[in-house]
Amino acid sequence: MLAGTGAARQGAAPTPAVGLGPLAWPGSRVPTMRTLHVGLRVSDFERSLAFYTAVGYPVVGTVDGTAFGSLTMLQLPGDDFVTIELVHDPARGEVDLGTGINHLVIQVESLDATLADLAAKGISVEPPGLPGSAEMPRTSWITDPDGYRFELVQWPAGHADGITGADFP
Repeated sequence: MLAGTGAARQGAAPTPAVGLGPLAWPGSRVPTMRTLHVGLRVSDFERSLAFYTAVGYPVVGTVDGTAFGSLTMLQLPGDDFVTIELVHDPARGEVDLGTGINHLVIQVESLDATLADLAAKGISVEPPGLPGSAEMPRTSWITDPDGYRFELVQWPAGHADGITGADFP
């Protein structure tokens, strides 16, 4: 693939996709895949950018003049890659969430410290839910200016950094 174009070079030998776990060859029966980021359409760019930077997402870069509008790439300091893309096109009007995205999840090291930090920055946080047991995560919720809901999760000590098959006995 030619970087940034989505187009393959003609006559080029296949190249393994590296950095995605085991090598995946083009045309293989089970390609290695992973989710890279989610694009969220926002109504008021400045208001949304203020929210996401207060949460802790610095801007990595922007792309203007796309078919979707302007794109702003956000990445948490602990992430290897961009995880949220703010999509803003004033001509499209207000965001209507409909029944599509239910919520997104952010892993936090300390739920209590994160909630205190967000509250100090003026972000409304919900009280943490009580886990059913010591093996369960602690969670809380925040909502961005367009109504997208984010679950904040603190995994118990020794738990993987996400949900795995081991969570479903």
